[in-house]
Amino acid sequence: MYLVTVSGNLLIVRAILSDPHLHTPMYFFLANLSLVDICFTSTTIPKMLVNIQTESQAISYAGCLTQIYFFILFGVLDNFLLTVMAYDRFVAICHPLHYTVIMNPRLCVRLVLVSWVISVLNSLLQSLMVLRLTFCAHLDIPHFFCELNQVVLLACSDTFPNDMVMFCAALLLFCGPLAGILYSYSKIVSSIRAISSTQGKYKAFSTCASHLSVVSLFYCTCLGVYFSSSATHNSHSSAVASVMYSVVTPMLNPFIYSLRNKDMTGALKRLFWKS
Repeated sequence: MYLVTVSGNLLIVRAILSDPHLHTPMYFFLANLSLVDICFTSTTIPKMLVNIQTESQAISYAGCLTQIYFFILFGVLDNFLLTVMAYDRFVAICHPLHYTVIMNPRLCVRLVLVSWVISVLNSLLQSLMVLRLTFCAHLDIPHFFCELNQVVLLACSDTFPNDMVMFCAALLLFCGPLAGILYSYSKIVSSIRAISSTQGKYKAFSTCASHLSVVSLFYCTCLGVYFSSSATHNSHSSAVASVMYSVVTPMLNPFIYSLRNKDMTGALKRLFWKS
């Protein structure tokens, strides 16, 4: 699954870079999403594979903090890129005549840079908050990676400040982008309903079907993790749900975008033909 994830997303990036027809804002964001997905899975899966091969589940304190930092970084960045892509589809469908003016290259680069800056600062804050905690000896983290919430629960010192920071971050950096995506798609649906022809409606919907599939998969699995863990307090069910959004979703993204997108399918065919 890890090899499929890495090779599939690298193939998407290679096809976008090599095909001039795909040098548009939509595919610029998709290339960034694919790169982030590779980094996202590479934060946890290689260590898990090493644990399986060596039959040792140990991780150092520094390694655990590093894993927390990069997992939060790329997870939040994934979230922001999906929101930016929803905004891109909103402009393309609701304001098609002004699309090239609004979604100019400078704005696209700025949106990605702002997403990176916010993600880095949030991840740094969360990691520094973990540094202030004290832990007892011989800790067993009930997860396949150093998940922030599970690590904080094992602390021997006061975790109230950490809980507040995590709550505020979830509210601003998870619920905020989700609200933006829902707003964008509410406007998109209204615009599609106003189109008179059935063919026009289908064409407009097909441009955002792939993105909507990825968004649904990502957010449903993320919400499933936290609802299941808060409702049952079962670490096993939380770990299984985490596999869905940290492994399965990044693996399926290249298939969703290549199978449901004629431009991407054509670019991949041309790439294989050149090879």
